[in-house]
Amino acid sequence: MTLRLAWDRGGAGEPLLLLHGIGSTHDDFVAVRPQLEADHAVLAPDLPGHGGSPALRGRPTVGAIADVLEADLDALGIGRVHVLGNSLGARLALELAGRGRALSVVAIAPSGLNVLPERLYQGTVLSLARLALRAVGPRLDGMARSVLGRTVLFTGLRAAPWRAGEAEARALRAGFAESADFWRTLWWGVLVDLPAGMERIDCPVVLAQGTADVIAGGQTPRYLWLIAGSRFVPLLGAGHAPQSDVPGAIVQLVRRATTAARRRRSAGADSFGV
Repeated sequence: MTLRLAWDRGGAGEPLLLLHGIGSTHDDFVAVRPQLEADHAVLAPDLPGHGGSPALRGRPTVGAIADVLEADLDALGIGRVHVLGNSLGARLALELAGRGRALSVVAIAPSGLNVLPERLYQGTVLSLARLALRAVGPRLDGMARSVLGRTVLFTGLRAAPWRAGEAEARALRAGFAESADFWRTLWWGVLVDLPAGMERIDCPVVLAQGTADVIAGGQTPRYLWLIAGSRFVPLLGAGHAPQSDVPGAIVQLVRRATTAARRRRSAGADSFGV
């Protein structure tokens, strides 16, 4: 079995794929992993050019990254999966759903439907974060060990950055600061991406976004017009990457989506009921 990405796995049950955003790694989900692994066989890759995964040779578009995810799932002998994604990871979750690989999707602040001014703003914010974390360099590990340091590192990404753990902070080093393909992923995977094929999605989809998200703008609810039966849920007081802001709420969204998928499969219903 040959895998192109680095994967972290745990738990047992129906497979649940976790997809992080640009500038992080699979450790972005550590706050929700214990509860999710109680219900699911969790599959958490590092996206191409992030953490332990090599960069793609070609352009890291959403389609190309989804191709690699599908190939690795095939190599693991896994067909359809439940998916929880954030930011670029949420956009990839919807891409996989459009390809028929998802049993259910929870998409938190998916990229792809922001208008030009929002794209310029988002690109500027993410670029500045990359430059700032590169400048911090070796001091990042020391900052990750203290609440004050983590608060500084996660300001803008989390609404309650002091709640983030050390593993989440270290993920910023492997994602933002040391990513082998940050700039190409930002351009091809985020800034010029235009979603297509959303009408093919045939699984329950929960769209969510933190009410204190200062990065994604208002793009998440726009997916409601493209994805039949989808539902939008605001995450009160949460930021753009809210895994440690509201872990309990995120776990409940996953449980709601996976329950809807099971009911739909057993009843053969047309309504997703999420």
